Amino acid sequence: MINEMKAYLAIDIGASSGRHIIGYYCDGKLKIEEIYRFKNYLKDYNGSLVWDIDYLFEQVKEGIKIIFSKKIDIISMAIDTWGVDYALLKGEEIIYPVYAYRDSRTKKYISEIEQLIPANELYNVTGIQFQEFNTIYQLYTDKKMGRLDEASDFLLIPELLSYLLTGVKTHEYTNASTTGLLDSDTKAYSVEIIKKLGLKQSLFHSLLKPGYVIGNLKPSLALELGGNTLVKLCASHDTASAVNAIDMVEDSLYISSGTWSLLGVKLKEAIKTKEARLANYSNEYGKDYIRFQKNIMGLWIIQTLSKNLNLDFVELIKLAKSTNKFQLFDVNDNLFLASNDMVNSINEWYEKNNLPKVDDFAIIANSCYHSLANSYKKAIDELESITNKVYDNIYIVGGGAKNTYLNELTAKYTKKNVIALPIEATAIGNLKAQMEE
Repeated sequence: MINEMKAYLAIDIGASSGRHIIGYYCDGKLKIEEIYRFKNYLKDYNGSLVWDIDYLFEQVKEGIKIIFSKKIDIISMAIDTWGVDYALLKGEEIIYPVYAYRDSRTKKYISEIEQLIPANELYNVTGIQFQEFNTIYQLYTDKKMGRLDEASDFLLIPELLSYLLTGVKTHEYTNASTTGLLDSDTKAYSVEIIKKLGLKQSLFHSLLKPGYVIGNLKPSLALELGGNTLVKLCASHDTASAVNAIDMVEDSLYISSGTWSLLGVKLKEAIKTKEARLANYSNEYGKDYIRFQKNIMGLWIIQTLSKNLNLDFVELIKLAKSTNKFQLFDVNDNLFLASNDMVNSINEWYEKNNLPKVDDFAIIANSCYHSLANSYKKAIDELESITNKVYDNIYIVGGGAKNTYLNELTAKYTKKNVIALPIEATAIGNLKAQMEE
C-alpha cells in the first residue's frame, strides 16, 4: 500500500491544469500515483490577462491536505510550473495583479529595450530566444508602470508558491534561465543587463540548484493542512523537469509537448551564433547540461480549437482525419498567442498571407495538426544546420505524446523515428530531483 511507502510529492502546474503526484519506489521501480488534479485558467483584470495566484495556492494546499489525510508519509515535496511569469513582492505581501505571459503589455516597450541593449548583444550575453513575454520584457514593463518602485523581490511562480508554503524566498537555476536575464557564461543574473535596463539590483539573488532544501511548511500551515514535510527545489521550470525524466539515446531530439511544444537537444555548451539567434533558439539550463531548444506554439492551438468547436480531443482528431485536405499556416505567428477564436485567427492568417479562407471545420482541424508537424520539421532543419549534426530519434513527452495522429504526422514530416512516451514526464523529473542525494 502507498501509505506504507516512503513517498515524495511532485506538484506539477501547467497553464491549463495542475496535479499532485506521489512517487515512491516499489520492487526497485519508481511508481507514481495522481492524488489530486485541478484546473488552471487565465483571468481578465481590467483588460489584462493575469493568473489567479490566490486560487492556485488554495489548490496547492488542498492537494497537500488530502495527501496528509490519507496518512501518506511524505519525505519531501517540490513544485514546478511554466517559466517566465513571476510575482512582485513588497516584503511579505504580493503586489497584485500577477500578469500572465499571454498578456500584451510588453509590446510597446520592446523597441525601447532594444535601443538600450540591441538584440544581438542581448543574445550574446544570455543565449535566450526572443519572446515578447520573456521576464526581461515584463520586468522592464513593470518598471515603466511604476510597479517596481515599492517591490522588494520578484519570485517566479513555482518559487512564489514554495515561498507561500515555507516563508523562504528562492531563485532556482533552471527556471531563472527562462528569464532572459542570465549571463550564460557566469550562470548568474547579468549585472550588465540589470544596469542597462535600470532595474533594481536588490531584486536579483544567487541561484540555487535542484535538490536544494528550502525548509519545512510554516507552522501555521502545517496545523491547517494536518501534517508537515520538507519543501525542496526541483528543476522548477516544467520543461527542465520533463527533459530530466527522459531516458533517451545520446544525441536524440526531444519535444516536450503541452500547451507549448519545446523542441530541442541536450548539449554540453551553449550555442550563441548568429544563425542560432536568427532561428530563435534558446540555451536554457538543465541540471548539468544546456537545453538548446525552441518554443513552438504547440497544443494551445488544438486546445483552443477544441473549445471553439465544443469537441473533445478524440472527436477533434476524428474530425481532422475525416478529410485529406489541409492548408498549412505558421503556428508561431503572434495572431495565435492569445486567440480566443482559433478558426477566425487561422483565417485571418490565411487572408494576411494571400491564401483562401477555409470554412470547413474538418479542413481547419486537419490544417492544425499538419501545421504543427510541419513546424517541427522546420525547427529540426534549423537545429541540424546550427549543430551540424543529423539526429535520428525524437522523444515526445507530455500531453502531446498521447496524440497518435500528431505523432504520425510528426514522423511523416520530419522523417525521424518518433518515440512517444505518454508518461507524466514533468512530475517524474520533479520526483527524481527530490530523490537524488
